[in-house]
Amino acid sequence: MPANAASTDLSLTERFAEHLARVRYEDIPPASTVAAKQFMLDTLAVGWAGSDSTGCNEARQVCMEQSSTGRSTVWAHGDRLAAPASAFLNGMYAAALDFDSMGRDAPTHVNAVVLPAALAMAERERSSGKDFLTALVLGADVMARMGAACEAGGVPHKGWYYTSIHGVFGAAAAGAKLLGLDAAATGHALGLAYSQASGTQQSHIEQSLTKRMQSGFAAQAGVMSALLAQRGIGAPREVIEGKFGLHAMYHSGDTGRLLHALGERFENTGFSIKKYPSCGANHTAIEGALQLVERHDLHAGDIDSMEVEISPFMNRLVGGEFDPGGDAQLAAQFNIRYSIACSIMRRRFGLAELADAIVRDPAIGALAGKVKVIVDPDHSGTRGPVLLRVNTRSKGLLSCRVEHEPGSMHAPLTEAEIAAKCEECFALGARPLSAAHARLLMQRVTDLESLDDMSQLLQGIV
Repeated sequence: MPANAASTDLSLTERFAEHLARVRYEDIPPASTVAAKQFMLDTLAVGWAGSDSTGCNEARQVCMEQSSTGRSTVWAHGDRLAAPASAFLNGMYAAALDFDSMGRDAPTHVNAVVLPAALAMAERERSSGKDFLTALVLGADVMARMGAACEAGGVPHKGWYYTSIHGVFGAAAAGAKLLGLDAAATGHALGLAYSQASGTQQSHIEQSLTKRMQSGFAAQAGVMSALLAQRGIGAPREVIEGKFGLHAMYHSGDTGRLLHALGERFENTGFSIKKYPSCGANHTAIEGALQLVERHDLHAGDIDSMEVEISPFMNRLVGGEFDPGGDAQLAAQFNIRYSIACSIMRRRFGLAELADAIVRDPAIGALAGKVKVIVDPDHSGTRGPVLLRVNTRSKGLLSCRVEHEPGSMHAPLTEAEIAAKCEECFALGARPLSAAHARLLMQRVTDLESLDDMSQLLQGIV
């Protein structure tokens, strides 16, 4: 029975639960499984590179103390921990460099939450590659739909971090599917997830390490929700539309958008693979600065002043003064002034530009001080467009407008660019992969349908 034909007596949670319990691998369009593998590879790669970032080792030590045995792999390190602990660490690693993919219709990082949860549970259950892909697509679909639905109608953003608020539902959906829960138990898993929905953008504006942990918290909570539901723990049935449900307490939501074509279209194909390791709100500015460098051979010494015009949303995340006095990497990732200045000074913006010595370079700091941020109150964008103006001594006023961030559906990266990013990332992190092992892992992801046991995915690699 199509999802749209489900009884209207069911709550939104129950309609999602029936849908999740019903869908099989054969019901998912090939485009969605192809996309799932592409974004999985990108997320594994950036997680690998992020595994030795600030705070990650300390978090791993805490998890090792609490979970010394298990069947779920900690990326890069190779530890085998209980599924919730593994999901937490891998979710943190995936977000650490802010290099993971982003949602299309809402500013959420779907794959940094759903993949760590799904893979941890698939290894625990020794699921087949097909069953894992099914759960991965479904979890991403749930999370993406929630993000898109809450953006409808231009409702003011209250400051919740949608990646974790919605991510816990996507993680729970994937976990429930891999446990083979029926519709009733799946509904309880989603209900249990709501009790753990948390996370705000306060971590962003204070440039706190907890920002990179919120995706991990959501992945961990989603796994726990599914495991508790498997044991018969019940939960409220109206956690989306209820009096004190998601739409009442966190943000209003468009029910029609939430359920549109449920079971017919899967919302995991339109994510953006990041070109730059920085908050998505910086990407159009980075692209604009690099375009000016290439077009006009722009050099820092020729610049008198700069202006960048952005939206209130972008300003809230990245528009503050540049101060690398605390955690330099976070200061760089969440500052548009640094993004522009570094791109011009270094003539590129990659992982090397997040190194402490580069971020704290006084010359880059001085150039960042020449950037004036102008906020257009009528601009509703989350990542663009941006208008960059540069006043130079020798060339006069230079300007560049960038509509869409690179890596989006409007400006997709090439296959070669995506492969190069993965190769670079797999060669970094706590335990860099050899080129041969990186190619082996990439091939295994490509051939996921042939895996009978997902615990074999990383065997012989870590």
